Amino acid sequence: MNERFIGLMSGTSLDGVDAVLVAFDAEGGLAVQADFFLPYPLEVRAQVLSLQPAGANELDRAARLGCVLAGYYAEAVNGLLKAQQLTPDAICAIGCHGQTIRHAPQAGYTLQIGNLALLAELTGIDVAGDFRSRDIAAGGQGAPLVPAFHQQLFADADKARAIVNIGGISNLTRLTPGEAVVGFDCGPGNMLMDAWIHRHQGLAYDQDGAWAAQGKVSPALLAAMLAEPYFAAPIPKSTGRDLFDLDWLDVLLAKHPTPAVDVQATLLELTAVTIAEACLKHAPASRELYLCGGGAFNRVLRQRLVVLLPAVSVSDTATLGLPVHQVEAAAFAWLARQLVCRQNSSLPEVTGATGARVLGALYPR
Repeated sequence: MNERFIGLMSGTSLDGVDAVLVAFDAEGGLAVQADFFLPYPLEVRAQVLSLQPAGANELDRAARLGCVLAGYYAEAVNGLLKAQQLTPDAICAIGCHGQTIRHAPQAGYTLQIGNLALLAELTGIDVAGDFRSRDIAAGGQGAPLVPAFHQQLFADADKARAIVNIGGISNLTRLTPGEAVVGFDCGPGNMLMDAWIHRHQGLAYDQDGAWAAQGKVSPALLAAMLAEPYFAAPIPKSTGRDLFDLDWLDVLLAKHPTPAVDVQATLLELTAVTIAEACLKHAPASRELYLCGGGAFNRVLRQRLVVLLPAVSVSDTATLGLPVHQVEAAAFAWLARQLVCRQNSSLPEVTGATGARVLGALYPR
């Protein structure tokens, strides 16, 4: 293990920055050596959310927030280095996804902010980022990015597996021996549940699904949610906060008034059902489901997946050697290394691009 990269991930859950230190050998084998988490202050989370819809002065607000985010990314990197007693010259590059504020592949663009040039300046380390744009330029969705990494790390020559990352959005990767990888966004993961409990209880998330467990699923509201055309759309497809936000939910609640605690229960059921249906439709041969991302810690959600997928063994990626909170950040360390080595890191069968591409842009130290 003679090359070290740092991966950074700050996703649609907006809880903070995950940083991992990943060592690679000459053949691309990897080992996560350490991790570090830096929470976002509430005002940063609010500023990101304010940029999701179109609004006044958004160019200036996005640019200023990008500089603020670069400061948090640098703090996470430096915290990780300090804890491991490493200097910047021990790191080949940082892979940073940035913070997605718009994802519009149908319009030919995606936008993640974070001022990666400033991050390189603040850390003294090469920074790789903007991983989605090249795939979109080639006609793809630019997302999800992680299935190629899942294939690299979790595929088994004899076993059909499904990997589901439950972040703000949930996404599925199908790893079936002898078949092309399938990957796409299933729909909301934690995003709507987090937003709803924050509105009503001021909490960042529903720990273990405890509040949802106190409510009852509303069949009428759930049916209205599942009628959203995205769920029936063919793959490849990707989504985000551009569609699934509280405005989307409020429109449905205007037609189907529901007590707040029952809304939370129904949102959890929406996440569980859309994941289960994605597995049954697109990974029917998989008898092993491995969860990662923050939603893997939601005990009630995991229990619902066990019930909805009775023929499938539901576990998490820690069973395969990588803890659930490290997977996405490690994927961006891998994407950075692929860029530095000028190796393809996209799967056109997942994104719909015209071919595999080397993803990302490099900001030298």
